[in-house]
Amino acid sequence: MAEELSPLMKQINQGNWLPHTEAESLRDQLYYQNAVQAYILTIPILNVIGLRDGSEAQFGSGIAWTAAPGFPTPNADVIYSMSYLDLKQDGPLVVAAPPNVMGMFTDFYQRTITDVGATGPDGANGGLYLLLPPGYDQQVPGGYFSFRSSTNNVLLFFRTMMPRGEDGPDPAPAVENAEQTRVYPLWTAEKDVKPMEFPNGSGIRINMMYPVDNSYWTKLKAFVDYEPVDAIDPITRGLLAAIGIVKDGPFQPNDTQNAALQKAVAMAPRMVLAARQLGRPDKRHLYYPDRQYQNTWACATAEWMQDGYLDVAQRASYFQAAYASSPAMVMRTIDGGSKYPFTTRDATGEFLDGSNSYKLHLPPNPPAELFWAVTAYNITDGTMTAAEQLLPSVNGLDGVKTNADASVDVYFGPGKPAEAADTNWIQTVDGLNFLVTVRLYGPGVDFFDQTWKPDDLVKMN
Repeated sequence: MAEELSPLMKQINQGNWLPHTEAESLRDQLYYQNAVQAYILTIPILNVIGLRDGSEAQFGSGIAWTAAPGFPTPNADVIYSMSYLDLKQDGPLVVAAPPNVMGMFTDFYQRTITDVGATGPDGANGGLYLLLPPGYDQQVPGGYFSFRSSTNNVLLFFRTMMPRGEDGPDPAPAVENAEQTRVYPLWTAEKDVKPMEFPNGSGIRINMMYPVDNSYWTKLKAFVDYEPVDAIDPITRGLLAAIGIVKDGPFQPNDTQNAALQKAVAMAPRMVLAARQLGRPDKRHLYYPDRQYQNTWACATAEWMQDGYLDVAQRASYFQAAYASSPAMVMRTIDGGSKYPFTTRDATGEFLDGSNSYKLHLPPNPPAELFWAVTAYNITDGTMTAAEQLLPSVNGLDGVKTNADASVDVYFGPGKPAEAADTNWIQTVDGLNFLVTVRLYGPGVDFFDQTWKPDDLVKMN
């Protein structure tokens, strides 16, 4: 009597080995699928590596700027100060943070080490932060806000606010404040702490995006080799090992694998963009029941934890077009932190198109203790739209025209509508989709209880 085959044996080629060509084809398909998942899981790493490599090629290890370089979701209305620290090269580092910054330190997986400023331990008073390398077990002196990083590389990201000037925001006090920042090794004598240099990157557009070719994988391999094993979780390490990326091991993909890696670099971001385009079935990404505005964290924590799971898809969506996630951005703090409701659609649900003109009505008195701003970005990578207008942003400090009831109308379009004041118009790029972010720094209670909410953009005739 013939043996009765189990369902699994029947399903898989009647209990026999596969034809050799089919086995090879399936192996190659699995390699490609692993590469796609590896991309989705590691985009936070390559996102910040792109920032570092693009910035350092132009300016060195630190930079301050106001304008629109080629990196994700910049804010045109504050002074940015960024630096890329190496705790493996320099050991524990002290960072003297100036007062009244809104900032953070993150590791190179873009996991927050600590907020800095009003929502950080210094409480907007400034102070000395001590950043410790992974596994550091030596003496930690007192007098510092001490934190241990999970990676040797650390991103320093500070924002300083520009006060209102006679002709709009005045960058000079914000720059002066930012330039009080000092970074030096822990055991350096005070007399040996050298003055820092702050290259001005304003108005210089450089590419600070992550790679779109197989250098994505070679840069990732260099990161894996440089950082401790525990910098990456075991499941992600397993996926990387499946495509040949193992710490201190050779990475020598053959021609078929190189083609699969390049295909993954091309297709994975399209998959992430498709998820952003179609939205979430659970609707957690929507800010309001009657508006198009979205919450880029979809109600997750700053570390992308939903109720019981790591939201890998939402994290990938964020880091495709933004960088730097911190608790100050997601916590509900009255008059502190920041909020960023954004929209990709107009009031009818159609995607925003740079060929059209739109009107955005902000109800009276936007609830922002520090300031508010409205900015247009490219949908794909979050860079600022590159129209002839210098900056695609309108803010409450820049002489914006208000209505009699203190509400504000902001206009968008390739040409300025006749009824729009120069200060209230954001130029778009004909033929390109765009998204609009309403930035609220120091959001008030009216934002959180949703008694104040921005209108949807309305397409103009």
